[in-house]
Amino acid sequence: MKNAVLSLVLATAFAVPALADNTVKQTSLGTALAVDLAQAAVTACSADGYNVAAAVTDRSGILLALVRAENAGAHTANAATAKAYTAASSRNPTSGMAETVQKNPAAGGLADISGFLVLAGGVPVKVGKDTVGAIGVGGAPGGNFDEACAIKALDKFADRLK
Repeated sequence: MKNAVLSLVLATAFAVPALADNTVKQTSLGTALAVDLAQAAVTACSADGYNVAAAVTDRSGILLALVRAENAGAHTANAATAKAYTAASSRNPTSGMAETVQKNPAAGGLADISGFLVLAGGVPVKVGKDTVGAIGVGGAPGGNFDEACAIKALDKFADRLK
């Protein structure tokens, strides 16, 4: 009996490191901050006279929050969501991706990836070097304005992203 218990204890002791080697711990954005970021982006754009939608995803690109200004076009919700998904998935601002596609025709295939929207306005949400989510804004009269609103929202809550 003693040998059986000792074998079980040893097997358990060696199984735990194996589990740790086969799993990944990842940090992702929480819903409360996602809602705050989306509202802050819409508010920032509204202050500049733009009616937009803002979407925030977790690190995998799954939608956590979506806020649309009352007078924003119906298409803005889908555009914002796609931009956030693209930024989360690629771990890069969509403005940089759009620039790459313009300068390098071989990168044009990025626009063909299902769910991607390669237009400025999507920005990864980072904690240090880790992407924990993304914010996408759609509806301003140019992607550069969408991106500016996203960055204003991130700046507003920078203290919560440490």
